Amino acid sequence: MATITGYVEKIKFRNEENGYSVLAVESGGQEFVLVGTFPYIGEGDQIEAQGRMTEHPVYGEQLQVEKYELKTPEDTVSMERYLGSGAIRGVKAALAARIVRRFKADTFRIIEEEPERLAEVKGISEKLARSISQQMEEKKEMRQAMMFLQGYGISMNLALKIYQEYGHQLYGIIKENPYKLADDIYGVGFKMADEIAGRVGIVMDSDYRIRSGIFYCLVQSTGNGHTYLPKEELLKNASELLGVMPDVMEKHLMDLQMDKKIVVKAGEGELSPESQTTGTHVYASQYYYMEMNAARMLHDLNIRGSQPEDGIRRKLEQICAKEGIEPDEMQLQAVVQAVNSGLLILTGGPGTGKTTTINTIIRYFEQEEMTILLAAPTGRAAKRMTEATGYEAKTIHRLLELNGAPDDDRGIMGMRFEKGEENPLDADAIIIDETSMVDIYLIHALLKAISPGTRLILVGDVNQLPSVGAGNVLRDMIESEMFPVVRLNRIFRQAAESDIIVNAHRIHGGEQIPLGKPSKDFLFIRGDQPDGIIGSMIALIKDKLPKYVQADSFDIQIMTPMRKGALGVERLNRILQEHLNPASPAKAEKETGQTVFRVGDKVMQIKNNYQMEWEIRSRHGIVTDSGTGVFNGDIGIIREINGFSEEMTVEFDEGRMVNYGFRQLEELELAYAITIHKSQGSEYPAVVIPVHSGPRMLMTRNLIYTAVTRARKCVCLVGIPEMFQVMVDNEIEQKRYTGLKARIREIGAFA
Repeated sequence: MATITGYVEKIKFRNEENGYSVLAVESGGQEFVLVGTFPYIGEGDQIEAQGRMTEHPVYGEQLQVEKYELKTPEDTVSMERYLGSGAIRGVKAALAARIVRRFKADTFRIIEEEPERLAEVKGISEKLARSISQQMEEKKEMRQAMMFLQGYGISMNLALKIYQEYGHQLYGIIKENPYKLADDIYGVGFKMADEIAGRVGIVMDSDYRIRSGIFYCLVQSTGNGHTYLPKEELLKNASELLGVMPDVMEKHLMDLQMDKKIVVKAGEGELSPESQTTGTHVYASQYYYMEMNAARMLHDLNIRGSQPEDGIRRKLEQICAKEGIEPDEMQLQAVVQAVNSGLLILTGGPGTGKTTTINTIIRYFEQEEMTILLAAPTGRAAKRMTEATGYEAKTIHRLLELNGAPDDDRGIMGMRFEKGEENPLDADAIIIDETSMVDIYLIHALLKAISPGTRLILVGDVNQLPSVGAGNVLRDMIESEMFPVVRLNRIFRQAAESDIIVNAHRIHGGEQIPLGKPSKDFLFIRGDQPDGIIGSMIALIKDKLPKYVQADSFDIQIMTPMRKGALGVERLNRILQEHLNPASPAKAEKETGQTVFRVGDKVMQIKNNYQMEWEIRSRHGIVTDSGTGVFNGDIGIIREINGFSEEMTVEFDEGRMVNYGFRQLEELELAYAITIHKSQGSEYPAVVIPVHSGPRMLMTRNLIYTAVTRARKCVCLVGIPEMFQVMVDNEIEQKRYTGLKARIREIGAFA
């Protein structure tokens, strides 16, 4: 065990999330490199560190620090170094030398106890003297606070937020009501607060704990798509979480209402059709007012025009003749509606002409010299929209100019858009594709940025799975029966030649699918055992499909209903990684949890991160574009793993390069196989779907319908034919509690 005592001359590297640092320390006229985790340290600090001396192949001799202690500088040389290191704002080397020359060994006592005397030194005003003293005290307080919070397993970044929020009051809050952290600080949830409370010794039936637990259950339910919960279900969930009886919690609902954290509504008629229950419904306030405001803004946009239909159709004839478009009556009706409607919903399955209709609407609006904006929820969907229309489409986030900073420091959603009520989108018409993917938060943000008078056209397939985020926006809007809706249901001749499209419609109708029929693009390979199914899928991806669909193996996607089990995402990814990107001395790796990430791996972002920065670089490494935001479902390739800087670089669609600190890798997972839910809004040259036994709630019609419609050129189903038909016959849809339909009807009743 080696010991080094000296002062921190330079911090060469620091990971602010976990405190891992590389320090240059001067000791006895020599410079040493110290490597380890230091919860709080600054340049100029005195340190006594113990650890093992190691030889790094690139960076030479280093001390791997196992324990350390920060010392208060005692000799005048150390005091001068510390004050002049930049640790104290307003004090540079020359001024530090004058201070120490004046007060010698008594310097730090003077700063702490008699700061006014610093004004005796030339160049120090009374204001600067107070600032120096205050900074010294703050640094001492911050160090103590960081060490205190680290004892509760709180990360560096979070500890800093807590200190900045509460200052010296944090000790009382931690000991009396740590649940306040979950209310006040973005990034602190109930479970973390509850763990701290348990260590502090707070009792299970504490009022603070019960209120926080109820609210936590409500917010957590949004992860399952709900915007509210029936009161009985909420109290049942909270009872299981907290270990207290539901009747004990009843009184706390009133307290939460008084604090304006929840809204309690009578539930008659509020549900999506798949969740027909009544009773008392409890919302987190934020979601109730998002639904209410979204409903109001939708009605504001729903302005009816009065252009004569004959005139519109004459112009359409000219456009169709010029562009070589042959629309059917429903498509023509959609264009007429788009011209005379402030808000239009266009829905239909694959092959029914949604793209042709969008293109016809665009050409009509162009002829009228209208400005048009196109957008979709994901990068892949936006790219597809651009290719189909020849018109630039953006993600909705980019359209609204996502700013990585949250609405406020405590915003649950953690993001802010530059476009909104004060700075609306400048367009005559806005067309949004894949609207089934849009959740209540995103539609609310979009509507805030659209002024009444701007046409909004929402396009999507209502029969696909609903959004990953909370809400069932497209379905609720359609079933409110308050807005113009055009349903395209005719399969066009060219589309009818595709068994993918024909069978997708058969699936939707619950019909028998002829799996034994020869087909160019809809194949079924029988396999009874999971390992045999996996072997067939590997052969398809590596050898058979790439040439057949003229695509790279990495562009072909395996999609499965489940995360767990023999054919679940987790097991499939481990096996597929070894076949598609095996270990090699030439490929750097990083193990985290149960996952090994390797250069060349296909990975997916599994949560929205609105602060994550990305860059697009030219082949010469010059940054040509940059921004913030990486979203749930984005797929990319690992390009670099740097063990020294503890970073991993991933390239996403459109060449967006993103650096992840090793502590952020929990936001990624391997993506050789993904759940069907995660495939929404994406399209692949070919998809491979294992079909085997599974939970009835997962093996559903709309799940297999969504999976099949993700393929552009070929669908390969591998497994048990009878199970495929079981899925087609299973009409169960996951219960989703949403209130947008009721809010739309409420406002419509008073309009």
